[in-house]
Amino acid sequence: MAKVLVIDDDPGLGLLLKEYLVGRGLEVELANDGPSGLARLSRGDVELVVLDVMMPGMDGFEVLKTIRSRGRTPVVMLTARGDDFDRIVGLELGADDYLPKPFNPRELLARIQAVLRRTRGGGAEPENAWVEASGIRMDPHKRETVVDGVAVELTTTEFDLLWALVSAAGRVIQREKLMELARGQEWAAFERSVDVHISHIRRKIGDDPKQAQRLKTIRGVGYLVPRS
Repeated sequence: MAKVLVIDDDPGLGLLLKEYLVGRGLEVELANDGPSGLARLSRGDVELVVLDVMMPGMDGFEVLKTIRSRGRTPVVMLTARGDDFDRIVGLELGADDYLPKPFNPRELLARIQAVLRRTRGGGAEPENAWVEASGIRMDPHKRETVVDGVAVELTTTEFDLLWALVSAAGRVIQREKLMELARGQEWAAFERSVDVHISHIRRKIGDDPKQAQRLKTIRGVGYLVPRS
């Protein structure tokens, strides 16, 4: 049973989400502001955070920055509107997914489950699990990334996107296919945030977007990680 922490200043919404998610097999705890949510998260054993953006005092973006400074706990953000600015800022700060309010609880559940599947992986860990290309080494089982000998912290979605490219090194992957691999086929035709994630990955792996060497843009097609 996965433990989910919902950080939202609306107690009514929090209770409704808790009732719905618990009824679908999740363990849910509630926090009504950023500081209390961070305090609960620091005690461990939370597998995923559902985080509201619009909160008084410490807003969701500030909370997300703190979460990312501490580790890689997956975060699904709730935005008060379908504003591209909120969405892009959240993704740039390391959110794994986002959902605009008002939303259908079934959709939130589906997104939580998708992120948890990617985070947990599955199967036994084989020896020599590392795959390497262009100085990027990745282990899909431990979900570890090393660039030129230095460990790099990636969010769940960032890891999935980069893994898709590294494991297919030398081949161009269409941007729609990347979103299908990272988020599921139903979002591939509509979701444009792959470009934001790619930009974020480039910054983390030290690849200059104007002269990218590790993660190249193939204009009008998609992205490519060279074999070496």
